[in-house]
Amino acid sequence: MKEVLIVHYSQTGQLTTILENIASTLSGDTITISHYRILPEPNYDFPWKPTQFYDVFPETFLQIPAKFHPPTSEILKKKYDLVILGYQVWYLTPSVPINSFLKSDFAKKLLKDTPVVTVVACRNMWLQAQEKMKRLLLAVEANLVGHIALVDRHVNNISVITIEHWMIRGRKDRYLGIFPKPGVSDNDVANAKIFGTPIKQALLAENFNQLQSILVNLGAVVVDPYLVRTDERGTVLFSKWANHIIKKGEAGTRSRLRWISLFSIYLRIAIWVIAPIVFIVFLLTYLPMTQKRKKERKYYASVALKEI
Repeated sequence: MKEVLIVHYSQTGQLTTILENIASTLSGDTITISHYRILPEPNYDFPWKPTQFYDVFPETFLQIPAKFHPPTSEILKKKYDLVILGYQVWYLTPSVPINSFLKSDFAKKLLKDTPVVTVVACRNMWLQAQEKMKRLLLAVEANLVGHIALVDRHVNNISVITIEHWMIRGRKDRYLGIFPKPGVSDNDVANAKIFGTPIKQALLAENFNQLQSILVNLGAVVVDPYLVRTDERGTVLFSKWANHIIKKGEAGTRSRLRWISLFSIYLRIAIWVIAPIVFIVFLLTYLPMTQKRKKERKYYASVALKEI
């Protein structure tokens, strides 16, 4: 009998459905699946209040842990043969609830010396968040054996409009009746079940060496070379903003909210002005950088962690 634990945090329920679909083809007579859904304390509102949406940025990016409800004793007493870890990306970083769990003693107990498959569902930029995830898993001595990244496939600026409609208004429909639905497509959510079969086969064979290659061939990870640059540049700039704002006080204080307001304005300028410039530079340098792009695609599609 194989024991599998699915750990995740989801505000909208999209990630929950994706994990349920993966579990539907992973489960079987010889596999028992347990679930631990992380609940922050207090929980985050959905839909977001606009101010709160931006005010979580410094703690998120700086990976400062927050309180959450611990796993039950039933979850903690088992030794798992595989853990599937589902997470959202907030500000190019694993969300606060997932980060908080991974920095806790509970994570050390549950993940130490255990194969882990990560599953991310987000707008489009997950590369640097996954790099942070790799380091968090390394810190608790987990063994990352697979990764699945499901994203909004629409054009970057279109997805910015639709995701704000969903996050702030709480509506996953066609904004103004003309924009596409936000988030991971219904088809990709439903098709997530195809990833359960190779995970099951690797688990039963007790051999995960080829799992990521199989998942990639099934379309589990698609690396956009343009977003590699955008993600890297955004991480550098976010670091400056986060380290400055965190010094202005706790969340919700007046002195801090002034800077949060400026950050929200900057974010819009970055998306609508700076990002297109980065894209033009990317196109102009694409051919000379072809070999580097290939290496980056291969690396980010893998479960390897490069040295800093």
